[in-house]
Amino acid sequence: MEKNISRRDFLKVTGAGAVAAATAVACSNDKTKTSPTIVGAKSGEGKMEMRKNEHNGDNVSLLGYGCMRWPMIKDENGKDIIDQAKVNEMVDYAMAHGVNYYDTSPAYLQGQSEKATGIALSRYDRKSFYIATKLSNFGDASEKGSIKMYHDSFDEMQTDYFDYYLLHSIGSGGLPAFSKRYVDNGMMDFVMGEREKGKIRQMGFSFHGNQNEFDQLIALHDKYHWDFVQIQMNYVDWRHASGNNTNAEYLYEKLDSLGIPITVMEPLQGGRLSRVPEIVAQQFKERNPDASVGSWAFRFVGSHPRILTTLSGMTYMEHLVDNVNTFTDFQYMNDEELVFIEKMAVLIKEFPTVDCNDCKYCMPCPYGINIPDIFRYYNTMVNEGAAPQSQDQENYRKLRRDYLTKYNKAIPTLRQADHCIGCRQCESHCPQSIRIPNELQRIDAYIEKLKQGTL
Repeated sequence: MEKNISRRDFLKVTGAGAVAAATAVACSNDKTKTSPTIVGAKSGEGKMEMRKNEHNGDNVSLLGYGCMRWPMIKDENGKDIIDQAKVNEMVDYAMAHGVNYYDTSPAYLQGQSEKATGIALSRYDRKSFYIATKLSNFGDASEKGSIKMYHDSFDEMQTDYFDYYLLHSIGSGGLPAFSKRYVDNGMMDFVMGEREKGKIRQMGFSFHGNQNEFDQLIALHDKYHWDFVQIQMNYVDWRHASGNNTNAEYLYEKLDSLGIPITVMEPLQGGRLSRVPEIVAQQFKERNPDASVGSWAFRFVGSHPRILTTLSGMTYMEHLVDNVNTFTDFQYMNDEELVFIEKMAVLIKEFPTVDCNDCKYCMPCPYGINIPDIFRYYNTMVNEGAAPQSQDQENYRKLRRDYLTKYNKAIPTLRQADHCIGCRQCESHCPQSIRIPNELQRIDAYIEKLKQGTL
């Protein structure tokens, strides 16, 4: 559905009438002999669901900790820094409840994530958890710079080996971009050599890109032997991936056919699938009043047997607790639930929101615009039905006043969408291939109409 729909159609979404009939079941129940063995506790034992990596015997928690969204505080100079005490507390809870896979990167949280994660995990026996980090050489792909980043990760993480090591966010740009970052500079030979030495136990990559780019990378499997691959997978991206991304259904089936374990990023689309439109949330709650909206997304991903772990960037303790509860005595989706959740995916795609996953790769903006917060505010108001549609609405004046007042409180004036000059420096960093200036201009035009009373 086009994002620039008419105001008559804006948010004109109703229940069953908005959704086409679901087609095939979202995933197959067939488990190939090379699938990760499902070794979780039986219902009632209260244990974390685990998956065994048949390649090396690792017993990995189906819930993994994505360390891209650690809680932040201000230091004495007003700089955003990671709240180490909170990180330690959340890692303690995760470890106590069976979460043993921690995924980070030198690029996360302005370079602070690896160190904070390393401090928290260093208090535990190294054999009790798995570390995944990445060669995030976006800015400096030289051999010297890449090797330095690799060795720095050991120091930051306080370890002498990595369990899972990823070439970070490859796909976009195809083989030329892959070669520039990893082949021409000798880094593929270097990384494979480190794997031979045991410094890297499993080597893979995280993928963002189109189907042809994925096929090109997978064709290199015989040469490089990908031990695992990390993909963006959730019940919306399963068949309705946006931008330059590939439907997760295709990625999953391709990797499954090759017997390659899969780790999953963005099971909640950066939290968007825990903040779905009201009409979708109501249908989830009608089916299971006690389950959180987000738990449906996690159950969808975890119900696929090839998945080794599902990463969640948990910032707050309540999110961690809820996710642990979901993966404890894990409930696999049945065929009817898979058909239902595909209907919800179609319904979600009817809403004119921005497909932003809040990864913050677009930041910092050179002109100070708070891109992720602008998109988050707009998406929230649309999903909650709080975005004015037209002056014909009965409660238009109140909606208009509330929208503008809350927008000014949520986003400081100098960081709002109207300050975008369209330089497009942000676009190349966006893994969702969002045309960011276009979306900012669309939102700004909408806000300007509200201000002028011309909607």
